[in-house]
Amino acid sequence: MPILEARNICKTFEHTEVLKHIDLSLEQGQVLSIIGSSGSGKTTLLRCLNFLERPDKGVIRVNEETLFDADDPATLSEAAIRKKRLHFGLVFQSFNLFPQYTAMENVMLARKLLAEERPDFKSRKREIYDEIEAQAKTLLDQMGLSNRLDNYPHQLSGGQCQRVAIARALALQPDILCFDEPTSALDPELTGEVLKVIRELADKNTTMIIVTHEMSFARDVANHVIFMDDGVIVEQGPPAEVFGNPKEERTKQFLSHY
Repeated sequence: MPILEARNICKTFEHTEVLKHIDLSLEQGQVLSIIGSSGSGKTTLLRCLNFLERPDKGVIRVNEETLFDADDPATLSEAAIRKKRLHFGLVFQSFNLFPQYTAMENVMLARKLLAEERPDFKSRKREIYDEIEAQAKTLLDQMGLSNRLDNYPHQLSGGQCQRVAIARALALQPDILCFDEPTSALDPELTGEVLKVIRELADKNTTMIIVTHEMSFARDVANHVIFMDDGVIVEQGPPAEVFGNPKEERTKQFLSHY
């Protein structure tokens, strides 16, 4: 069964239809790349899937549980949606690190806030914080940042900031890790180090959705590609099929620029 199913997702801003009846599914361990020109709806789709935007219509299921149904008020409360966001980790294109916190503190923050809601927090506070700290150190080490734990964002390069952001997203052990143009804010020489980390995550069967303009990356790392245009999915399939033998003229025209 798919880990993620989205059916009939629609989103309108004012009078502009940004998403038009989107259907997609994602398997455990799959890497899905979403490509398309600016304004095609890629980022809006990603934000709807992880509940940073609320779809106007549609149903979203994770692990066969209905997390969102536009026709079911029980799934629409902000408290319910806040919990459902925990199924997703999101890495923003502009990092969105807190400048007043070190790399370690940025990675630990969300788990520490959630820990305060645990019934055993007061009795096990030190033990819980030690566990969170150990996990943060492990994640930052995996990102190649073990010597940068106490650095603040302004003391890090763009590539290092993005790797901190990836560690922060992984800290909550999400079902699905989402990337919104993870290299678009980076200088070309720093892009490679972030793509290397994402490749390593793919090798570990991390389930990911990646909105990207890096066509070579989408071709080499993803095992499923969606091409969007004007708020619809025009074409989808394995990278070899979409890039090697696209069926739709709009796909061919888009890829001819790369």
